[in-house]
Amino acid sequence: MEELARESICLLARSASHADPPRLGSFGAIFIMLKSALGAGLLNFPWAFQKAGGVNIAISVEMVSLVFLISGLVVLGYAASVSRKDSYQDVVREVCGAATGKLCEVCFCFNLFMISVAFLVVVQDQLEKLCVSLYGTVTGSSEALMPYHWYTDQRFALFIVCLLFILPLSIPKEIGIQKYTSVLGTLAATYLCVAVIIKYYLMENHTAELSPEHSQGVGSWGSMFSVVPTICFGFQCHEACVAIYSSMENKKLSHWVLISVVSMFFCLLIYTLTGVFGFMTFGRAVASDILMSYPGDDVVMIIGRLLFGISIITIYPIILLLGRSVILDLVVRLRRDQQGAVTHSFESRWRAGLTGVWIAVTMLIAMFVPDMSDVISVIGGISAFFIFIFPGLCLVFIMQSEPVSPKVRVLLTAWGVVTIVVGAFIFGQSTTKAVMELFYEF
Repeated sequence: MEELARESICLLARSASHADPPRLGSFGAIFIMLKSALGAGLLNFPWAFQKAGGVNIAISVEMVSLVFLISGLVVLGYAASVSRKDSYQDVVREVCGAATGKLCEVCFCFNLFMISVAFLVVVQDQLEKLCVSLYGTVTGSSEALMPYHWYTDQRFALFIVCLLFILPLSIPKEIGIQKYTSVLGTLAATYLCVAVIIKYYLMENHTAELSPEHSQGVGSWGSMFSVVPTICFGFQCHEACVAIYSSMENKKLSHWVLISVVSMFFCLLIYTLTGVFGFMTFGRAVASDILMSYPGDDVVMIIGRLLFGISIITIYPIILLLGRSVILDLVVRLRRDQQGAVTHSFESRWRAGLTGVWIAVTMLIAMFVPDMSDVISVIGGISAFFIFIFPGLCLVFIMQSEPVSPKVRVLLTAWGVVTIVVGAFIFGQSTTKAVMELFYEF
């Protein structure tokens, strides 16, 4: 397990370190795909089921989305084999051209930035509940009687966590400690899924309101599409899939299709079970973060909060590393063009400065974002580029040069166009909705 964790970190940090990772077998590839996909997005699925209008509609949207999700993974693996590149940005740049490659880098960096915000929002939410649990344990009082002090505010607690834990873990150029902690995300997701199911069956009465807010008309369609950003965020492992494919022993396309299908099936199973039973437990009253719906003194969920909190604290530096590498590479290239050489001290100063700014800005946004669902909506819209638009563009461009039959070329080009159109719609719809809701709340 430790070896798989080490392989995972090598792959996720590949664009920053440019190191050659070890060859992956089928099990290792599936494990890393699951690790890349399973994460904080799981907390949002019961709320997404509620917003979609119920279990049946949400699962239907999931199944349709799964076709595009698997298609995107297969296309990216195919594009990586054609271009012989080993990172998402390099594949897009090689296949689609320099301009599209630059757009991919911008989207990549912004997406990682927003994921960092989402992670800190989750940490802040769990800190709030943990503070309540600690207060109740020490004083024996209920949450309603807890007095307010600045040092018990979850925002202050988030600042302390960022200063004492996240910052020291993020500044180094290489993040070796991750090889010991990289399995926590998968462990936390699996634990939460099982806990939500058990909690549902241990309930004496099931009285949650399960009827949808909008049963027909425009509102029902809007509710149905509202689940798509959460699905995009939850199943998002496409940025890492190129590095995973490039590091596999067996690079046959049929084998990569099998890896993609199996990985997405296990993700679907965990996300669907959590969404269904979380929604059936709380109904329309479910919080956007499912852990916030449970009492602060629930021991089972306290363990879940600790697992997710520690997992995010250890994964956040990897997200920062990948985003920082895109910016730092640009700075280094500009410096080299102007001065002809880049000193170690110059790189170190910029790395430390970018790290501090990244953490400070994401922390401030997380402190004042009203709800995790607002961040997920924005991330889901940006994720459409990596899941739909860029894979669709790659397929269209590849079909212009690959030696395939005219019929196959027409069919695959048409599918690429459909994928691009669907991705553009999801990006426009979810991003516009998220921005409007943020303006409304502020």
